[in-house]
Amino acid sequence: MRRLVEYIAKSLVDDPTAVQVREVRNDRNALVLELHVAPDDYGKVIGRQGRVARAMRALLRAGGTREGRHTSLEIL
Repeated sequence: MRRLVEYIAKSLVDDPTAVQVREVRNDRNALVLELHVAPDDYGKVIGRQGRVARAMRALLRAGGTREGRHTSLEIL
């Protein structure tokens, strides 16, 4: 899951070296992925009216369901 988010984010931004994805595991079988990008690239990762971020979250939700855990994405 982490590599998927990292791949998508690096494909969208102008500075792929600034992309960092960190996994934070919750005690209730949940996984939170924190995405850090360069300040100029936040708009590209979020997209118009949040469409790109919503699509990435949908992919994570589908993959998490397949693995049997709740997965969410936070863009920091």
